[in-house]
Amino acid sequence: MSALGLQRVLGLNSYETAWAWMHTLRRAMVRPERELLSGLVEVDESFIGGVHRGLPGVGPDKISVLIAAEHLDHNRIGRVRLEPGPADRRLALVKFGQRVVEPGSTIRTDGARQLRRFADLGYQHEYFTQLGSDIPAHVNMPAVHMAASQLKRWIDGTLHQGISREQLAYYLDEFTFRFNRRTSTSRGLLFYRLLQQATNTDPAPLKDLVIQNDADPVVPRA
Repeated sequence: MSALGLQRVLGLNSYETAWAWMHTLRRAMVRPERELLSGLVEVDESFIGGVHRGLPGVGPDKISVLIAAEHLDHNRIGRVRLEPGPADRRLALVKFGQRVVEPGSTIRTDGARQLRRFADLGYQHEYFTQLGSDIPAHVNMPAVHMAASQLKRWIDGTLHQGISREQLAYYLDEFTFRFNRRTSTSRGLLFYRLLQQATNTDPAPLKDLVIQNDADPVVPRA
């Protein structure tokens, strides 16, 4: 969703009004009482941001995104949850999994030793060790890799101005809202539900939406 697109669809004269509406609606895309993920859930970390020569791997301009995705039968993907990764990445995936996955579910991760704590936290835990394995990571955990791929494609295709670190969480909420309702056959009903959620969301005046030090964009290139 872009402010220009919203301005065009709603026929608003003011871009500032459209921008404020867009960010207000984005903040209404997450229901506080939404259900936790369940069943078999893959949990992993991805990175978005620019690519620079001479900086392989996780560069200083890359931002961590924590992803949980339900793995359904026949490698189908169910619901997803996404959050910006914290600066302190130690145990970040463990705490994230506890927030978004129903206890008693099966959590599937890579073989990082700290993730094995899930087995002591009320979950069934499956993990795969990539070191020395000929099986690509996306084969063992296709759901989170599909979600990460779709996220990067969405960013590349729609957010040409980049995303600030401060606003990233709200963009992830929009992606999650869209992704989890991708099979809906009634777009009008979805917008109606979003408006319903907006009426139950705290007011967001323009002065609270604008981030004064919003000068750290994420370049929308995977």
